[in-house]
Amino acid sequence: MKRVALAAVLCTAAVNASAQAPSVMGTWLTASGVAKVRIAPCTDAASGPICGYIVGLIDPKGPDGKVVAPDMATDYRNADPALRSRKVIGMPLIWGFRKTSDPNAYEDGRIYNGENGKIYNANINLQPDGRLRLRGYVGSPMFGETQVWTRVDR
Repeated sequence: MKRVALAAVLCTAAVNASAQAPSVMGTWLTASGVAKVRIAPCTDAASGPICGYIVGLIDPKGPDGKVVAPDMATDYRNADPALRSRKVIGMPLIWGFRKTSDPNAYEDGRIYNGENGKIYNANINLQPDGRLRLRGYVGSPMFGETQVWTRVDR
């Protein structure tokens, strides 16, 4: 009986440890501090192993530069005129990544920059300090920009 109880305790400890292992999954504050992005497994396998959606905005502005309610903010800078009226909350921000040999690094994905309405190639990896490093680029990662996002919530 003691062995069964010990096995149950060890299994529970292993599950709890893996549930708290570092991961890119969770909610992140963007480098600019204007959006919260939730990274989770993609609902559509064709979109890759991870996807990110905007779940919060801090003092969003409309096309006239005036602050609007977060649930009223639209993607007015989008290069595609048909998407300019879509709501920002719930909007996809990252998709199309490939896993690497590192369980917390993904490459060859896409990231949408809502601040200029453009889509970039991107790589993502979790840093040892728990922050998320995103490298957006055109062509080669050598020609890009790195952002560091801060975890808000698991």
